[in-house]
Amino acid sequence: MSQAEAALTATTAPEDNGPRPRKPGNPRNPGSPRNPLWTLGILRSEITTTLRRHRTYALLAVLATVPVLIGIAVRIETGGGGSGSGVGPDGGGGPAFLTQVTNNGLFLVFAALAATLPVFLPMAVGVVAGDAIAGEASGGTLRYLLVAPAGRTRLLLAKYASVLTFCLVATFVVAASALAVGALLFPVGEVTTISGTRISFGEGLVRAALTATVVAASLVGFAALGLFVSTLTDSGIGAMAATVGLLITVQILDSIPQLSGIHPYLFPHYWMSFADVLREPVHWEELSKNFQLQGLYAAVFGSAAWARFTSKDITA
Repeated sequence: MSQAEAALTATTAPEDNGPRPRKPGNPRNPGSPRNPLWTLGILRSEITTTLRRHRTYALLAVLATVPVLIGIAVRIETGGGGSGSGVGPDGGGGPAFLTQVTNNGLFLVFAALAATLPVFLPMAVGVVAGDAIAGEASGGTLRYLLVAPAGRTRLLLAKYASVLTFCLVATFVVAASALAVGALLFPVGEVTTISGTRISFGEGLVRAALTATVVAASLVGFAALGLFVSTLTDSGIGAMAATVGLLITVQILDSIPQLSGIHPYLFPHYWMSFADVLREPVHWEELSKNFQLQGLYAAVFGSAAWARFTSKDITA
């Protein structure tokens, strides 16, 4: 190459000293917002937003009130004295665990969870899950969320994680309220399990925490169903109403004996299996069926929500 040609090449092509730096917004750039820290930021933001809403405070307040009402009702009915009858949790005279509350205030935790799980807890979860996507769309904020380099998949996962966090928080609010009221109104001590054996109060507290965790896990499938419904409409109120309506419909179907063939496939069918945590030893058969069913619902309706949300035209 002549000197003239070399000079011409130098003026028309930049010197190649290695890979060119990528722009900060390039997804392949390690310094891009699309990294684990950015994902954690989205997740933290969604969880914080969900838990700080006035609606969330109201739902948690209602849930915390249920154990208070149950405890006061039992206290008034029994005059605060223990029955001393030794009736087991499955015995007559009231709902599961309720007959043992006067003997041990810790049983109010199990009684409150048994009272709130069929209706109050899932309805609260249905409100939060149904509003997760549809509420953003109806409020006109969904497009702004997607302007950030988060991606629809990450946003959907963050929304689902925030709903699951609410499930856990709501369940432990019920358990904590019941424990405080039970200890205040009734004696506490060794716990008599459903199997008839006695365990220490400390182990009883561990069983109560495990029971609350099982109850929260029982709502995983319904939360995914609510999230899927939320992707089908731009109306937050409509999505919440549809989710709660589905809950009531499935609960009715699960209570009809003539439909017993489909009962094992309905998401609330094994909800009350949490009582097996209070057996000695713990019976895992029904609990395992519950976890498998919730995982199946989460996989099916979670995938459906992803397919719908990632292909949906966002207009609001």
